[in-house]
Amino acid sequence: MGELNNILHKDNQLFKQTTITEEDRKIFKELETFLSAFNDYQKKAIISNTQKICCIAGAGSGKTTVLTKRIEFLAKYRGIPPEKILAITFTRKAKQEMQNRLLKSGISVSIETFNSFCEKILLKFPYLIYGKPVKLMNYSNKSVILGLVLQSLNLKITEVIDLYFSEYQRKNKTQEELIALLVSDCFFIVDYFKTTNKEVFDFSQNAPTEDKKVTQMIYLICKNLQNYMKLYGFRSYNDQLLDTSEFFKKNANHIPRFDHILVDEYQDVNLSQIELLKMLNSYNLFVVGDPRQSIFGWRGSDMNEIINFTEKNPHAEIIILSKNYRSCNSIVEFMNEALKHAEYPDLESIIPLKNEIYLHNFRSENEEIKFILEKIQELDPTKHKMFILARTNKQLNSFPTLFKQANIPYLVKKEDDAYHDKPGEVVLSTIHAIKGLESDVVFIIGCNEQHFPCKYSDHPILDILNIYSYDKIEEERRLFYVAISRARQHLYLTYTGKKPTYFINDSMKKFLTISKQEKLEEELFEPNIIEQEEIIEQEEKPKYKEDWEDMIGDD
Repeated sequence: MGELNNILHKDNQLFKQTTITEEDRKIFKELETFLSAFNDYQKKAIISNTQKICCIAGAGSGKTTVLTKRIEFLAKYRGIPPEKILAITFTRKAKQEMQNRLLKSGISVSIETFNSFCEKILLKFPYLIYGKPVKLMNYSNKSVILGLVLQSLNLKITEVIDLYFSEYQRKNKTQEELIALLVSDCFFIVDYFKTTNKEVFDFSQNAPTEDKKVTQMIYLICKNLQNYMKLYGFRSYNDQLLDTSEFFKKNANHIPRFDHILVDEYQDVNLSQIELLKMLNSYNLFVVGDPRQSIFGWRGSDMNEIINFTEKNPHAEIIILSKNYRSCNSIVEFMNEALKHAEYPDLESIIPLKNEIYLHNFRSENEEIKFILEKIQELDPTKHKMFILARTNKQLNSFPTLFKQANIPYLVKKEDDAYHDKPGEVVLSTIHAIKGLESDVVFIIGCNEQHFPCKYSDHPILDILNIYSYDKIEEERRLFYVAISRARQHLYLTYTGKKPTYFINDSMKKFLTISKQEKLEEELFEPNIIEQEEIIEQEEKPKYKEDWEDMIGDD
C-alpha cells in the first residue's frame, strides 16, 4: 500500500503510523513461537512498551485477537500481576469471548464492560454511596414508575401515546410496543440531563410552536421520573457510570489501581466513560478501535476521542492494523471506496479472490424478498453462513413467516444477544446488532435512499430536541460500511425504487454486477450490467412516510 498508508488523516489531525524498530524485530525473533501467527504491526501492538497506545484496527484486522494476545504478553512476559490488568469492552459477548481465550492460556484478569465494572463498585459500597439500598432499574421497574408519574399528573397512557406518536408511528404497533418506546424515550431524556450535569429544564420553551404541547408533556413526565427514581431508590444503567465517578471524586482512596488498562471499541466511548477512565488514571493505557465503524452517536458516543487521541496524549504511539483477514479482495476494495472521502488508510485483503458484488433492483419489496429466499436456497445455508441485514427491524418482519414456510432455519439477532453459530441457520439482524460479526454471504436489503440514510424515527422527542451534534449522515454512511464489511465472500445489495442509495458512490460502481429494470438504471450504471428476467420498468412513485422506518429499532 506504500508510504501513503503510513498515515491516517482526519479533520486536519495527522496520525503517523508507528515505526518497526530493529529492537522490535529482535523481540519478534525472541518470541517467534508466541508471535508467529501475527503480522509485524499486530506484533508491535502486542509487545510495545509505550505508555499510551492507540491502535486503529480496521474491519477484519484481528482486533480482539491482538488485544487478548497483548494481555497474555503482559502477564506472561512482562510479569504484570493479573490483578493489575483491567480490560474493558462494550458487550457481554465480547467480555465472555476474551475471558474464554485467556483462560485457555491459564490467565485470569479483570475483563469488564464499563457497566459491569461500575456495578461491582456500587454493590461494594452501597451505603457509603447512597446511604440506603438502591436498585438497578429493569424495564418492569421503569414501566411502574412511569405509571405512577402519569397518575400523579392525571394523564392516561392512551392520551399520552396518541399525543406523542403520529398516526404513522402508531401504525402496525401494539399498545405494548408503543408503551415500550415511550418508556425508552422518557428515561433516555432523564439520562441525557444527568450525563450533561444539568437539571431537567423546560425544554418545551425551545421547541417549535407545533411541538409545544407534546414537549411540555414529556418535560413534566421526565422531571417527575427523576424525582420518583430518587424516592423509590432506583438507578439506571447510565447512573452506574455517573454515580461511580462521583464516588471516586469524593473517595479517591477507594479507586482501584491498575498498572495497565486496555479498552476495546474505543470509537464508541462516551463522555461518562472517558470521565471514568480519567478517574482510574492508569499509567499505561492501550485503546483499540476503528473510527470507520463509529455508529452509536445517537447513544452519545464520541468518535473524536479516538480521532484526537494524540492531542490528549502527545507522546502516544499510533499503530494502524490495515490487513483484512476476513473479506475477499473485491469486497475490501469496495469498502475502501465507501469512505474514501474521509481519508482513512485503505485496508488490504490477504484473500486475493475477486468475487462479484451484486446490486439487484426490484419493483416491489415482495419481489426483493422472493429473490433473497431463492438465492439462499440456491447457495444452501448448510454450506455457507448467511446474514440478512436491514437498517431497521421493521424491514425484517416478513422473513420469519416465509422462512418457516420454506423450512429454512433462522435466528433473529438483537443487539448484545448471546450468539452462537448454528449450521444451516440464516441470521436476520439490523446492522447495529450485527457489528463485530461476519458471514460468508451477506444480503443487505432496502439499499435505497429511504433507508440509507434512514429518514424517519419512532422517537419524536429525540428528533425535536436534536440532542447530539454529531454528523448523522456520515454516521449513516459508516453504518452502511459496517454492513458491507461483514461479508467474507459474497455480497448482495438489494433495493426497490428507481435509485439505490447515494452511499454507493461512483467509484464503488465499478465493482458491481448490476441487475436492472429494462433501462431504468442505464444512466446510473455502466459496468458489468446483466439482464434480470421478469423485471419490468416501472414509474418511480414517491413513498415518503409510508416506507420510512424507525431509526434504531431495538438497538
